[in-house]
Amino acid sequence: MTKDEIQTFIDEDINPGLEMHGGYLLAKDFDDEKKMLMIEMGGGCQGCSSSTVTLKLMIGHALREKFPSLLEIQDVTDHHAGVNPYYG
Repeated sequence: MTKDEIQTFIDEDINPGLEMHGGYLLAKDFDDEKKMLMIEMGGGCQGCSSSTVTLKLMIGHALREKFPSLLEIQDVTDHHAGVNPYYG
């Protein structure tokens, strides 16, 4: 499991769903030793009041199903800087 493999999965399987609300997800960093992924939410997801729920229920589930050794997903998004959140 590498950051690039994770981003490819995100681009193919997660971002199409987020794009319906004008959002997207980026794999910012991956710590292979800790099996920790740092993600950033952009577009309509940045600052969206439902972003935490989306991360826990949809994104986290999909990532852990594809990459079962992934132990932690950390949101490093600056949600206060969002200029056009889907649910503001």
